Amino acid sequence: MLTISGISKAYGPKELLSDASLQVNKGDRIGLVGPNGAGKSTLLKMVLSQVEPDSGTIQFQRGSVLGYLPQEMADVDDETVIELATAISEEHKNLRRIVVYESIKPESLGLSIEDCHQRFQEIDGYRLEASAAKVLVGLGFKESDFARPARELSGGWIMRAHLARLLVQEPDLLMLDEPTNHLDLPSLRWLQDHLERYRGAIFLISHDREFLNRVVDSIVDVERSGLRRYRGNYDEFLVAKEAEEEQALSAYQNQQKEIDRLMLFVNRFRAKSTKAKQAQSKLKQVERMEKLEAPKSEDRSIQFSFPQPKRSGLRVINLKDVSHAYGKLEVYRGLEFEVERGQCIGLVGPNGAGKTTLLKLLAGVEALQAGERNLGPNVDLGYFSQHRVETLDENSTVMAEALRSAKAVTETYARSVLGCFMFRGDDVFKQVKVLSGGEKSRLALVKLLLCPPNLLLMDEPTTHLDIDSVEALVFALKQFEGTLIFVSHDVHFLRSLAERVVHVEDGVLQHYHGDYDYYVEKSAGTMEVRKESKTPSNPAQNARGGSAISSKERRRLEAQERQKRSKLLKGKQSKVERFEKQIIEIEKRLAELAEKLADPSVYRDPEGAKALRQEESRKKAELVHVSQDWEIAVEEYTAASEA
Repeated sequence: MLTISGISKAYGPKELLSDASLQVNKGDRIGLVGPNGAGKSTLLKMVLSQVEPDSGTIQFQRGSVLGYLPQEMADVDDETVIELATAISEEHKNLRRIVVYESIKPESLGLSIEDCHQRFQEIDGYRLEASAAKVLVGLGFKESDFARPARELSGGWIMRAHLARLLVQEPDLLMLDEPTNHLDLPSLRWLQDHLERYRGAIFLISHDREFLNRVVDSIVDVERSGLRRYRGNYDEFLVAKEAEEEQALSAYQNQQKEIDRLMLFVNRFRAKSTKAKQAQSKLKQVERMEKLEAPKSEDRSIQFSFPQPKRSGLRVINLKDVSHAYGKLEVYRGLEFEVERGQCIGLVGPNGAGKTTLLKLLAGVEALQAGERNLGPNVDLGYFSQHRVETLDENSTVMAEALRSAKAVTETYARSVLGCFMFRGDDVFKQVKVLSGGEKSRLALVKLLLCPPNLLLMDEPTTHLDIDSVEALVFALKQFEGTLIFVSHDVHFLRSLAERVVHVEDGVLQHYHGDYDYYVEKSAGTMEVRKESKTPSNPAQNARGGSAISSKERRRLEAQERQKRSKLLKGKQSKVERFEKQIIEIEKRLAELAEKLADPSVYRDPEGAKALRQEESRKKAELVHVSQDWEIAVEEYTAASEA
């Protein structure tokens, strides 16, 4: 499908790729990894002919369809969200405007209205409409968003709409550059499930190791200007690469021992006439030997003890009866939230649910509109926002900026920590203003870790970090002895650190007193997870979760629980049956309309034919919506049955 042969690319003295080759076949699911600046995005751009290689060739199998999602902003025109999601080709976009919206005349395509309808059916236009709606909902859009102009959306939501378009198009080769950057956890989990079932080939860049583990079956490592392919997911790649590095080091060491042994003989006996011939022979043996290069092992283990903050009081911070709104949009009303020393809390939930607002209220960045915010004794608060790079001094060097607020550490120690976050050698003398966004984010993290507060609030700290930098941050925060509250959509980061998870949605905080896996187990499959803070999970416990009650009382409670569950299931089953009945009725009417529209005599009355087509379009749109509701109802019924 895609053949990359011997390509090279350099920018000035920096060589990104040299004589690199790769074969992508049908059904391959490849993750492209490597440190920031290694050339991953450049490789994708060369495949797309947006960048020319200095040498080598890139060839596609004839007839293959390629789809690409860039890392940065993609363009939009005047289309709505649903139009963008269904714009898989110019022909489909134009036919849709004629057949569904009647916003342009069929004459603009040189076709009659009947030909347009027929062609739209031939290219499966109506099915694509339903598919686009399903994908948009999976990626977090509401049905009310479908008719919104795409230009009104934020950059992240525009990228989601473009991603939806690619998933609807189903190209033979799907190329994605950091597709998880703009997704919240529910959308990320949906995308993972969708890509696991994707029929085409996938070639993607991601710094989310959990996403790579779920989606890909081979890893291409961009290292030392080459492309090295490993079978398996990301975790399997790490094991294989470590074993490979150990073998390379062992081979190099064995060769060095052999060279030392031969040269010892040469140096000892080359001056003796009786041994000179043997010495010369061994010297030639060394010269003929194909020398192995010393492996440049990228040591991923981090062995530093980071500075620790002073100890705070037991009660670190609390919010009491807090309300907050942005204009008419109410985010919180009567919010209660309390945190104790040493807790590590991950905030999760859909985008726009209020997670960042909660962090800002805790940090004091957003003024309270009602209620109280109380800091405990000896609390030193630090807020690591999504806009942290703005606090850096552009005219300072990396080293000077790192030491600016960390007076208790030496320059040698600061250099060691900077090295963990990929600032090595002369990189520490670069000016901040020449750094990339990812490099600035890493530097801001170093500053924070060199002089940490005892209450640390972090909003998406892994954004722009490569996998090794994320690991360095996880290592540092695992040592952290203070209190940590963070927002993240990185599953690996959440799983590594969160000891308690708080789900934020619709102004409600739902507490899960366990790690991320506990949260997933308790929240999966149903929208009706009981709030732990209000309802005991075991009906055999009293309201305080205390001692066991009598057997008779327990049986009574269990019977009530069964009745409640049975009633819930019947309600959900009725809901499914109601939608199924609606679908049958709509499909029956569509069949009647299709039969009428197939009769040429209908078109003798243009107004009557137009009315029939409009009704057909409305019914097809209605079928899409009811089918969506039916799918959701089936999922809810299945989840309730398995609970």
